Order: sequence, then C-alpha cells, then structure tokens
Amino acid sequence: MAALARYRAVWRIPGAPVLLIPGVLARLGISMTPLALLLLIQRSTGHYTPAALASAAYALSGAVASPVAGRVADRYGAAPVLLVTAVIHPVALVALVYTTTRHLPFWSVLVSSAVAGAGYPPLTAAVRGAWNTLTGPGTGRAHLHATAMAAETVLLELVFIVGPAAVALFLVLGSPQAALFGSALVTLVGTVVVARGRVLRSFRRAAHHVRTTGLGPLRVTGFPALVAAAAGCGCAFGVCAVAVPAFATAYSPGTRGLGGFLLAISGVGSLVGGVVFASLSFARPLARQFPWLLGALAVSFGVLALMPNPLAFGVAFTVGGAAIAPVLTVHNSLVGLVTPATMINEGYTWIVTTSISAGSLGGALAGVLVDHLGPAWPFLLAGGAVGIAALCAALPQGGLVRATVSSRPLDA
Repeated sequence: MAALARYRAVWRIPGAPVLLIPGVLARLGISMTPLALLLLIQRSTGHYTPAALASAAYALSGAVASPVAGRVADRYGAAPVLLVTAVIHPVALVALVYTTTRHLPFWSVLVSSAVAGAGYPPLTAAVRGAWNTLTGPGTGRAHLHATAMAAETVLLELVFIVGPAAVALFLVLGSPQAALFGSALVTLVGTVVVARGRVLRSFRRAAHHVRTTGLGPLRVTGFPALVAAAAGCGCAFGVCAVAVPAFATAYSPGTRGLGGFLLAISGVGSLVGGVVFASLSFARPLARQFPWLLGALAVSFGVLALMPNPLAFGVAFTVGGAAIAPVLTVHNSLVGLVTPATMINEGYTWIVTTSISAGSLGGALAGVLVDHLGPAWPFLLAGGAVGIAALCAALPQGGLVRATVSSRPLDA
C-alpha cells in the first residue's frame, strides 16, 4: 500500500501525466524502428550482415548526435530540440524505406539509416531530466525521486513489449515498411505532445548555470562506471535485437513475426520484475545493489544460448527479463545522484549514446556470429558484456559508492 501511495503522489505532480503516458508512448520507435529496419533490409538483401551494418549506422549516428543534443537542451531547453528532431526523424525513415524498396545502392541505405538515427528525438534524456527537475532538492518532492524513476522505467518496459509485438503484427498483416511508417508517425505525434507539455515549456535556465565544456559529466566521480554499465547492457540488448529474430527464423523459417513476439516476452518479464522491485525496500545502498543486479542479468543472457526451442527460449527470456527493469531503475537513479544538475540532460544523453553505440556494436557482431556460427553464440557475447559491466560497477576504483554517498539524497 505504501508503494501505491508513492506512485499516486508521483502521478499528482504537475505535468507528470504527460511524462508518464505520452512520454512513454512517444518512444515506441526505440523498439519498433531497429527491429523493422533490420527485417526490412534482411528481406531485401537476403542476409543479416548488411542489415546489421545498416542498424549499426542508425545507432552510431544517434550516438554521435545525442550528447550534442543533450548539451543544447541543458542550455536552451529540451522542447526546441525535440520539435526539430520530431520532423527530421520521420522524413529520414521515409527515405530509408524508399532507398531499400527501390534497391538503390547500399550506401544510400546507410546514409538514410544514419540520418534517421541522428535525427531521433532525445526523448529519454528529456523525460528523465524533467523528472530530476520535478523531484530535485528544494521542490519538496526529493523523496519521490526513486519512485518516479521506477515508474519511468516500468512504464518504459511497455515500449519493449508493445513495440516488437506491433512490428510482428505489421509483418503478419502488412510488411516491415508499414512498421517503419507506423513508428515514424507515433514518434512525430508523441514527441510534439511531450515538447508542448508544461514541464518542458517552463524551462528556465538557473541563474547559477555554468556552461558545460569539454568532457562534461564524464569527468564526474562515479559517472564513468555508469557509462561502462550502459555499454555492457547496451551491447547485450543490441545482440538480442539481432540474435532473437535469427533464432526464430532458424528454428521456424516459415513463421512470420515469431522474433517480434519473443522480444516482447522479455518485456513482460521485465515489467513484472520492475513492479515487484519497486515495491520492496532494501537496506543496501543503490550503488551496492547495482553490481549484483547486473550479475543476475548476465547469467540470464548466457542461459539463452542453451535453449533448444522457442517455447523453452520464451520461458527463459521471460524469467531472465525480470532483471532488466530493476537494473535500469537503479542505473537511472544513480545517474541522477551522481550527475550535477547543470549537466543532467547531457548526463543522460551520454548514458543513452553509450548504450546505443554498444548496442550497434553488439548487433553487428551478432550478425556476423549468426551468419558464421549460428544463433546461439551471440547470447554468450551478451552475457559476457553484462558480466564485465558488473565488475566495473563493483570496483572501488570506479568511485560509484563514494560518489553516491557525497551526492544529494535522491534515493531516500
């Protein structure tokens, strides 16, 4: 009951409903576009390697552009950045469909993929930055910060349930092109709604604001450890985006949409795990919980390499997925604790861009492994990447515990 009361308190924060509902639905493209892009190009070329390369171009360009967008958002507000990118991204997706379906030279597919990735609205950083503003010191809501981040993470899991399932439905009833058009539309409409919401429109730069220069939050104690964690998890998620559809295709070549449904299943497990985790209280500090959660997630990915059929895979993916939301909830809260308020948008964009970059690398490596060794081996790569992240988070040299002890008490 206490947990439900905290969630109700978060909902009653002025502007919170826009962040919780449109702010989540606007990000369906996070899970729809990469999967639809991969399947579109794989069907056009007949191979996973070029599809993985186009996916990498999409992800890497977004990774390069994201910190720049975050720094601009910290200086001038997130709303203008969101409105501009809300137009660029859908136009680039339309160009991607055209270049692919018309079988134009592959470089044109890569270029349109890169523009689409660079133009993706920095919604996650904007929404999480807004939550830090709404629950920051002096607002009287600092005690709701952890609950707000848990709500953001749990609801975001709907993106990874509904998105792949929507792509699977588009494949059954239509085509990957239709899935990309649907993703472009929901991103455009949702981003405009969020950008015009009261929280982002009311941005006012603080009088003590200091312009971030150089490496920005990367110089902050404890932040590099969080970047390493984002890299490990991002790599694993990128691997799964390629390996799960490949596993489904290898087991049942004639079944359409099975890969999308398997990806959605992990989101169900993550959603349940996030709800349960948010209702519990732990004496151990967040920085000490984090390595153990990462270790559990690493094991869950490694186990997938042993699954003999889609049924067993689905069960293991659902159970293992229960660790995803707790990992992301604690990770997001730690970023808010460690990062200075004047760098908060850029801090979250560095986490997002690192995750995306690592995801693109993981996806590209998974494509090569699938083509040459089969669909089981990529899951061992995913488990190893998260295992290394757990070690980085646990090392005292990373300064994560020290940084959170000396930071503002947002995890109360």
